[in-house]
Amino acid sequence: MSEVQWKPEYELGVVTMDDTHREFIDLLNRLEQCPPAEALERFDALLDHTVAHFWQEDVWMDKSDFPPLYCHRGEHERVLDVLKEVRRLIAAGDEGIILTLLRELPLWFDNHAATMDAALAGHIERTGFVAERISAEAAPA
Repeated sequence: MSEVQWKPEYELGVVTMDDTHREFIDLLNRLEQCPPAEALERFDALLDHTVAHFWQEDVWMDKSDFPPLYCHRGEHERVLDVLKEVRRLIAAGDEGIILTLLRELPLWFDNHAATMDAALAGHIERTGFVAERISAEAAPA
């Protein structure tokens, strides 16, 4: 596997969103670089971040009256379901699932950032909504 690089097209112009996406990529890279003994701990950090990341976007979409809210939120829910299953498999000793995740999750992120998140960023810009960082502690567990 190779490290996921930040791409100029990931820059969506909403500073809080861009920062959260950089953190996501950093956590993916940390998982990719860790020894197997640290995989579950590193994966949990990625999962916790992703729960808070998606929840933050969901709150923004709700508060800004983002028209395709349910489509975007539904994708978040499906990805979280997959990540929770991956976590279960890692905990059960399936180290190979991490390689699959590290191959597939960056591909998903490329598409999601370019489509759904770009649409949200455009909506935020057009409406003047202030997309502030919401404390990760406020996110559901």
